[in-house]
Amino acid sequence: MSILIQLKSVHKSYGDLVLFDEATCAFGKGDKIGVIGRNGAGKSTLCKLITGEEEPDAGQVTKSTALRLSYLEQASPFSADEQVLPFLARYTGKEDWECGKVAGRFQLKNEILETRIGDLPGGYQTRVKLTAMLLRDPNFLILDEPTNYLDLRTLLILERFLREFSGGFLVVSHDREFLKKTCQKTLEVERGRCSVFSGDIEAYLAYKEERIEQDVRYNKNVEAKRKHLQEFVNRYRVRAATASRAQSKLKQMERLTQIEVEHPLSRVRIRLPRVEPKQGVVLGCTGLAIGYPDNEVARDIQFEIERGQHVAVLGDNGEGKTTFLRTIAGHLDRRAGEFKWGYQLKTAYYAQHVYASLDPKLDVLSYLQQEAAPEVVQQDVLDLAGSFLFGGDDVLKPISVLSGGERARVCLAGILLSKRPILLLDEPTNHLDFETVEALAHALNEYAGTIFFVSHDRTFVNLVATSIVEVKSGSVTLYPDNYESYVYRTEREVDETDPVKSSSGRVGPSHGGGLSYEQRKGRRSRINKLKRLVERLEKEIADYEREREAINRHYLENPTDPAPEKRRRLGEINDLVPSREEEWLQRQEELQSLVDESEE
Repeated sequence: MSILIQLKSVHKSYGDLVLFDEATCAFGKGDKIGVIGRNGAGKSTLCKLITGEEEPDAGQVTKSTALRLSYLEQASPFSADEQVLPFLARYTGKEDWECGKVAGRFQLKNEILETRIGDLPGGYQTRVKLTAMLLRDPNFLILDEPTNYLDLRTLLILERFLREFSGGFLVVSHDREFLKKTCQKTLEVERGRCSVFSGDIEAYLAYKEERIEQDVRYNKNVEAKRKHLQEFVNRYRVRAATASRAQSKLKQMERLTQIEVEHPLSRVRIRLPRVEPKQGVVLGCTGLAIGYPDNEVARDIQFEIERGQHVAVLGDNGEGKTTFLRTIAGHLDRRAGEFKWGYQLKTAYYAQHVYASLDPKLDVLSYLQQEAAPEVVQQDVLDLAGSFLFGGDDVLKPISVLSGGERARVCLAGILLSKRPILLLDEPTNHLDFETVEALAHALNEYAGTIFFVSHDRTFVNLVATSIVEVKSGSVTLYPDNYESYVYRTEREVDETDPVKSSSGRVGPSHGGGLSYEQRKGRRSRINKLKRLVERLEKEIADYEREREAINRHYLENPTDPAPEKRRRLGEINDLVPSREEEWLQRQEELQSLVDESEE
């Protein structure tokens, strides 16, 4: 494979902060590489060195003459007043028809092409950037955190595009699921170096964990040998006959060096102050309408949420997820109806840009102490600060000198220390590296309070969510199934509107021999996923049938007992079973079709 980009002995620092020290790596035409590393390690700087936005202090960044580089810009290359199609034509120099054809791959069609870009939701604006990037006919892409603020639908479109892209790319992301589905190699930026591993993120983390365990065992052996040699020296160096041997052993000890053990990414731990679990309804919405004075976003919202639920608020960008969260947080007036929190329950609200309101006169530690509940001890404050990358003297940094991402982490840590029984979190993962995202997810999973959160990070949602509220087409409703089903349904909707796919929903020939390795791999993954889904549906249906049988038996044995709760539950089961059976039939048919194809 021909090398398109090469970094050789690159050094880059900002004042005392050294990001790269003798960093060396190379990327070829077909390399699909996921970039990981802790916040501040230099991932974005690596991208800027390649694109030419930054220059190395020493060393070389070499680019092949065959390289056609394109990158997803963080800053917007368009003005808010520009329409989609005219911007694409201006920015890329391509004809309208060509711009429209490529835009269709990202489901930018018809009236959207004539819409002011500033009026589009953030996810659609990213689709415009992706279209502009692809219109340059690149053979290598640089994408720095492309998944931030993307709704699930746009994320799936981007995923599919990257899987089918014939060139190579370097993508920085904290979304493990996204990296796993798009990248075949992993590059970790750590301690001034760039380490490339020929395997995806899961394989790399397993390898690194194993390597660390080997280093720990090696160090234990070194320590044991050193102890044995020291005992020999202590015993014999005072005797003339054995002094020379003791001196030899002393030199052996000097040559024994331990390996510096790196801390694996998966070992970040976050411990939240404990909240007492309680029963009852935490939130009731009755005829609630949300929106703004001149714009109703959703109406007739009606549901109840039990205490202790972790509710993922999902939906496409622009549908009203943040509007709903702001309303129930009390930051936005409702338009009609009402919502009611449980008695004397207090909420803590993390908004996407709330960090802008932090007092710049405070330092990190003072702010966290101010926000922490009275019973939270100093060590717990310091531990949580460390988990959010404010260890040692960093907790004494004034808020005025922190970056936007650092302020966001401080604000989130303060909310978690408040011990409020209800947390409202709007995109809490956007300024966290993926190991901190997953540590936060595990901590929130064990949190006994109630959480309403907006996130498009699938790993995070999978780990945290126990319920789903969907915001879609002017409605806010409790979703009847789990997150896996929600993702599957969205994938099907994306496939049905994909202009590249055939009417059968497949790309290319149906027989296995005509599919690429990636397509066959994707089909195997889908088969395994469907098998798990079919098994889960079978178990659900069996559980419902047993519950229905038990209720019917109760009425047979107690004919005079009205038992209204059982009657209500029986009605629910009678509604649920047919829908689950219908879904089971659809999934089973799809599974059988894929299995038959793979055997041809």
